[in-house]
Amino acid sequence: MAASVREKQTVALKRMLNFNAPPLKNTAAEPVWKVLIYDRFGQDIISPLLSVKELRDMGITLHLLLHSDRDPIPDVPAVYFVMPTEENIDRICQDLRNQLYESYYLNFISAISRSKLEDVASAALAANAVTQVIKVYDQYLNFITLEDDMFILCHQNKELISYHAINRGDIQDTDMEAIMDTIVDSLFCFFVTLGAVPIIRCPRGNAAEMVAVKLDKKLRENLRDARNSLFTGDNMAAGQFSFQRPLFVLADRNVDMATPLHHTWTYQALIHDVLDFHLNRVQMEEGAGADPSPAGARPKKKSRKTYDLTAADKFWQKHKGSPFPEVAESVQEELDTYRAQEDEVKRLKSIMGLEGEDEGAISMLSDNTAKLTSAVSSLPELLEKKRLIDLHTNVATAVLDHIKSRKLDVYFEYEEKLMSKSTLDKSLLDIISDPDAGTPEDKMRLFLIYYITAHQAPSESDLEQYKTALMDAGCDLSPLNYIKQWKAFTKMAATPANYGNSGVKPMGLFSRVMNTGSQFVMEGVKNLVLKQHQVICSCVRTLYLTCFTTTTPRSARLGLAGG
Repeated sequence: MAASVREKQTVALKRMLNFNAPPLKNTAAEPVWKVLIYDRFGQDIISPLLSVKELRDMGITLHLLLHSDRDPIPDVPAVYFVMPTEENIDRICQDLRNQLYESYYLNFISAISRSKLEDVASAALAANAVTQVIKVYDQYLNFITLEDDMFILCHQNKELISYHAINRGDIQDTDMEAIMDTIVDSLFCFFVTLGAVPIIRCPRGNAAEMVAVKLDKKLRENLRDARNSLFTGDNMAAGQFSFQRPLFVLADRNVDMATPLHHTWTYQALIHDVLDFHLNRVQMEEGAGADPSPAGARPKKKSRKTYDLTAADKFWQKHKGSPFPEVAESVQEELDTYRAQEDEVKRLKSIMGLEGEDEGAISMLSDNTAKLTSAVSSLPELLEKKRLIDLHTNVATAVLDHIKSRKLDVYFEYEEKLMSKSTLDKSLLDIISDPDAGTPEDKMRLFLIYYITAHQAPSESDLEQYKTALMDAGCDLSPLNYIKQWKAFTKMAATPANYGNSGVKPMGLFSRVMNTGSQFVMEGVKNLVLKQHQVICSCVRTLYLTCFTTTTPRSARLGLAGG
């Protein structure tokens, strides 16, 4: 089975941290202790893939931000992992002049230009530190892998390449070129890490084609230089290059505007929608509680808890794509199982007369206590299970609070019916006018979905009525004005996107969860389970794959082919 992009990027990072040499398979060998220096971009790339423990196992004793105040550590090598920006180059040159470390291994996330490389060389020469700069590498890791099959281009300054940045009315040609170059650089790094030259498909006449043309040109230029190509020869790790070329479909966001506005009902998507969830890490405020502070006392500060939702979390991997009612039920089941195992250990200790004894006494029991010893040996596993249960109980409870306070189940059901052209059992105006139904943003998202998916735009009188209701609800009408112009420009009023017969159906998923011992109080929340359906981008991909398997045009054998 081919390695996932997560595995390949992780291998590349571990190789970099081992001074760009393959990591030793003999884990008993003592690692070379070193310092890791990264910028915010490097931190975002590493944090979803490598834990602090894994960094420590690879000999990283300290990991520090490049622009933080750092003390000299003259007898330790330093591994740098930064973007080749002017500010970063200046700081690296300053480190060389200040002789902060014993030796320097400079790793740039994207390719460094010759002029900037000469700046580093000049600084090393002036600081008499040429022999201390051991290696300089272009790592081509300018993307962030969040899952085995999902990556994003960037997290820092992401608004610079956002939909708004590309589609704003006052954008200049130079700004658009800079945005396209940033996107292309990240995509090029992705395919270098993947070790494959893609077959590119895209629609014509929009930003997707601009990215595709630039990426195709960059790939061709790299392949023409056989000696320095990143896809052939010694530049590839053993077995990394694959002759099975992936199909890369570039779609413009305008092809499907309703889906990103849609209120969701799956666990991972809900967390992303209602909580502070970035780079596989969710942050929540806790601690204030319901008890009021005494008169004259300082109010209690809310503590901020952080939870990592990683690939090692089996519950997360199994249920992140499940409807929220199933997740709530599964959390309760896991909690009941844990409590049963915990009670069994306590019962065995009580039978043996060891209630309250320390673990040393248990380990000295005779063979007749094998069952108890086995139960106690599983305690670390039980504790980890309890930690994960507590994590998902807290996260699911926070999500549930948002669902109940904003009536997100009502929004989800209504939007699904809008997108599937089903019969509506309640007036859209009633939901918008309901002061207890969601935030102004929720109401605007609902109306935009209605406007985008409608076969026929509402009349001017109806539209004015909706606008009045939205303004009374505290909504900003700027998004509606943009979508109105966008729909008129793309002529989607005559041919609205077909979002398929998705729909929802009620099911009694909470039958076991609604009991008195449950951690979740689901009363007032609808029991909705979504039916499987493909969004428009998935349909486009399937269509391209079908066409590609039947016939491959000559223009597609190397790179670009428009659609």
